[in-house]
Amino acid sequence: MKEIWRGLLTNQIEEADIIIIGNPYDGATSCGKGAAFGPDKMRELSHYLPPVTYQGTPLTLKIYDLGNFDHYKANEDQSLYQGALQTNRFILQLGGDHSVSIATQRAFIKKHQGKKVGLIHCDAHADLCDIYDNNQYSHASVNRRAIDAGFTHQDIAYVGIRSWELEEVAFMNKNAHHYYPMATIEQLGLHCVIDELKEYFAAYDVVYLSLDIDIIDPAFAPGTGTPEAGGFTSSGILKFIRSLVWNLPVQAMDIVEVAPPLDQNDITSWLALKIAYEVFGALQEKNKNQ
Repeated sequence: MKEIWRGLLTNQIEEADIIIIGNPYDGATSCGKGAAFGPDKMRELSHYLPPVTYQGTPLTLKIYDLGNFDHYKANEDQSLYQGALQTNRFILQLGGDHSVSIATQRAFIKKHQGKKVGLIHCDAHADLCDIYDNNQYSHASVNRRAIDAGFTHQDIAYVGIRSWELEEVAFMNKNAHHYYPMATIEQLGLHCVIDELKEYFAAYDVVYLSLDIDIIDPAFAPGTGTPEAGGFTSSGILKFIRSLVWNLPVQAMDIVEVAPPLDQNDITSWLALKIAYEVFGALQEKNKNQ
């Protein structure tokens, strides 16, 4: 059996460019479960995916994989993640449903207190419900809890939204400043949206990038609990995420809501892994140019 991360893995955290943490929790989902299996499925597939980017660039950076959270509570800080933040390495969290972002985003903004901290939320859903299914830490409440943690309305960009609760429509109309639903992306074009995000978040010191796999159309990523028609293509999301990581001060990211039990031939997990490789490639190029 090939090792995970195909030669990129190091057992010395001091050598690492990237720290990976799995958060196999899907207790806050409102529909199909299975995202708890996402982190280990991505690791399993990384045995087989060559460490080369979409453009054909070999990856040479090093990954330190901290394994999985032993437990998860959205209303508690996570010491494992806080420790990873102190290394000042790029952190990639593998979910898990989107509620796993609540504690890590809170830890991220706490770590960078006094800096200008941005959040780019890539998702089919706005995740702005104050309470959903009697749970204030639902995967549908991620951004309300981010605002509670200290992100202002101006600090958050919402990308790819195409499904809303009525509560969220009212909240967005009143508060959202950087809002790119799929209808707007289709109208403006992906290049324009990328340029606007680059221009705005260039003024930020650090950015947290949160990617729910359901931003992608279920034709390309069916293995998720709440699929929504009309999303990104596979090639579109690879280009989009790579551009954000390359051009902005993204210091942490999560990839969430990948649900292998709901998938077909693991195509969603393969795509999530490919997205991770594009992130690695962008970071590698940035490091070489610094």
